[in-house]
Amino acid sequence: MTDLNEIYKSVLEADRAAVVICDLEHIIIYMNPTAIRRYDRWGGAALLGKSLLACHNEKSREMIEKVVDWFRADTANNLVYTFHNEKENKDVYMVALRNDSGELIGYYEKHEYRNPETMRMYEPVI
Repeated sequence: MTDLNEIYKSVLEADRAAVVICDLEHIIIYMNPTAIRRYDRWGGAALLGKSLLACHNEKSREMIEKVVDWFRADTANNLVYTFHNEKENKDVYMVALRNDSGELIGYYEKHEYRNPETMRMYEPVI
Protein backbone atom coordinates (compact mmCIF):
# COMPACT_ATOMS: atom_id res chain seq x y z
CA MET A 1 0.00 0.00 0.00
CA THR A 2 1.30 3.46 -0.91
CA ASP A 3 2.01 5.86 1.94
CA LEU A 4 -0.48 8.74 1.82
CA ASN A 5 2.23 11.19 2.95
CA GLU A 6 4.32 10.20 -0.09
CA ILE A 7 1.33 10.89 -2.33
CA TYR A 8 0.72 14.32 -0.77
CA LYS A 9 4.40 15.24 -1.07
CA SER A 10 4.46 14.06 -4.69
CA VAL A 11 1.49 16.31 -5.53
CA LEU A 12 3.23 19.33 -4.00
CA GLU A 13 6.58 18.53 -5.62
CA ALA A 14 4.97 18.32 -9.07
CA ASP A 15 3.01 21.59 -8.77
CA ARG A 16 4.18 24.33 -11.14
CA ALA A 17 3.13 26.99 -8.62
CA ALA A 18 5.29 27.86 -5.63
CA VAL A 19 4.16 26.21 -2.40
CA VAL A 20 5.56 27.45 0.91
CA ILE A 21 4.13 25.89 4.08
CA CYS A 22 4.52 27.53 7.49
CA ASP A 23 3.75 26.39 11.01
CA LEU A 24 1.90 28.60 13.48
CA GLU A 25 5.14 30.26 14.55
CA HIS A 26 5.52 31.39 10.88
CA ILE A 27 8.52 29.10 10.40
CA ILE A 28 8.90 27.84 6.83
CA ILE A 29 8.69 24.05 7.15
CA TYR A 30 8.35 23.09 3.46
CA MET A 31 9.08 24.58 0.05
CA ASN A 32 8.38 22.71 -3.16
CA PRO A 33 11.03 22.82 -5.94
CA THR A 34 9.17 25.65 -7.71
CA ALA A 35 9.23 27.77 -4.54
CA ILE A 36 12.93 27.07 -3.99
CA ARG A 37 13.68 28.30 -7.51
CA ARG A 38 11.26 31.24 -7.29
CA TYR A 39 12.74 32.54 -4.03
CA ASP A 40 16.36 31.76 -4.91
CA ARG A 41 17.47 35.41 -4.78
CA TRP A 42 16.20 35.55 -1.17
CA GLY A 43 17.95 32.32 -0.18
CA GLY A 44 15.94 29.52 -1.82
CA ALA A 45 16.23 26.30 0.19
CA ALA A 46 18.13 28.20 2.91
CA LEU A 47 14.79 29.81 3.87
CA LEU A 48 13.65 26.48 5.34
CA GLY A 49 13.57 26.78 9.11
CA LYS A 50 13.48 30.58 8.95
CA SER A 51 10.59 32.91 9.77
CA LEU A 52 8.33 33.88 6.88
CA LEU A 53 7.76 37.19 8.65
CA ALA A 54 11.42 38.13 8.11
CA CYS A 55 10.72 38.11 4.35
CA HIS A 56 7.93 40.69 4.57
CA ASN A 57 7.51 44.35 5.40
CA GLU A 58 5.69 45.54 8.52
CA LYS A 59 2.28 45.94 6.80
CA SER A 60 2.48 42.44 5.29
CA ARG A 61 3.53 40.93 8.63
CA GLU A 62 0.53 42.60 10.27
CA MET A 63 -1.82 41.20 7.62
CA ILE A 64 -0.35 37.68 7.91
CA GLU A 65 -0.91 37.79 11.69
CA LYS A 66 -4.52 39.00 11.21
CA VAL A 67 -5.25 36.20 8.76
CA VAL A 68 -3.81 33.54 11.07
CA ASP A 69 -5.89 34.96 13.94
CA TRP A 70 -8.97 34.73 11.69
CA PHE A 71 -8.10 31.10 10.84
CA ARG A 72 -7.89 30.37 14.59
CA ALA A 73 -11.28 31.98 15.30
CA ASP A 74 -13.39 29.38 13.46
CA THR A 75 -12.77 26.07 11.69
CA ALA A 76 -14.83 27.41 8.76
CA ASN A 77 -12.25 30.20 8.19
CA ASN A 78 -9.85 28.58 5.73
CA LEU A 79 -9.18 30.77 2.70
CA VAL A 80 -8.32 34.46 2.26
CA TYR A 81 -7.67 36.25 -1.02
CA THR A 82 -4.54 38.36 -0.48
CA PHE A 83 -3.74 39.98 -3.83
CA HIS A 84 -3.64 39.82 -7.62
CA ASN A 85 -0.21 39.78 -9.21
CA GLU A 86 -0.83 41.55 -12.49
CA LYS A 87 2.63 40.85 -13.92
CA GLU A 88 2.10 37.09 -13.61
CA ASN A 89 -1.71 37.25 -13.97
CA LYS A 90 -2.38 35.25 -10.85
CA ASP A 91 -4.46 35.49 -7.70
CA VAL A 92 -2.83 34.69 -4.37
CA TYR A 93 -4.54 33.27 -1.29
CA MET A 94 -3.59 32.23 2.24
CA VAL A 95 -4.97 28.80 3.10
CA ALA A 96 -5.39 27.26 6.56
CA LEU A 97 -3.96 23.81 7.21
CA ARG A 98 -5.89 21.77 9.77
CA ASN A 99 -5.53 18.33 11.32
CA ASP A 100 -8.32 15.71 11.30
CA SER A 101 -10.01 17.31 14.32
CA GLY A 102 -10.06 20.75 12.67
CA GLU A 103 -7.27 22.24 14.78
CA LEU A 104 -5.19 24.84 12.93
CA ILE A 105 -1.67 23.46 12.38
CA GLY A 106 -0.24 25.89 9.81
CA TYR A 107 -0.92 27.73 6.60
CA TYR A 108 0.34 28.16 3.05
CA GLU A 109 0.13 30.57 0.16
CA LYS A 110 -1.81 29.36 -2.89
CA HIS A 111 -1.14 30.78 -6.36
CA GLU A 112 -3.81 30.47 -9.06
CA TYR A 113 -2.63 31.51 -12.50
CA ARG A 114 -5.23 33.01 -14.84
CA ASN A 115 -3.43 32.65 -18.19
CA PRO A 116 -4.83 30.05 -20.57
CA GLU A 117 -2.66 26.94 -20.88
CA THR A 118 -0.37 26.97 -23.93
CA MET A 119 0.57 23.29 -23.78
CA ARG A 120 -1.20 21.15 -26.38
CA MET A 121 -3.77 18.82 -24.85
CA TYR A 122 -2.45 15.29 -24.26
CA GLU A 123 0.59 15.97 -26.45
CA PRO A 124 3.14 13.99 -24.38
CA VAL A 125 0.99 10.81 -24.50
CA ILE A 126 -0.30 10.84 -28.07
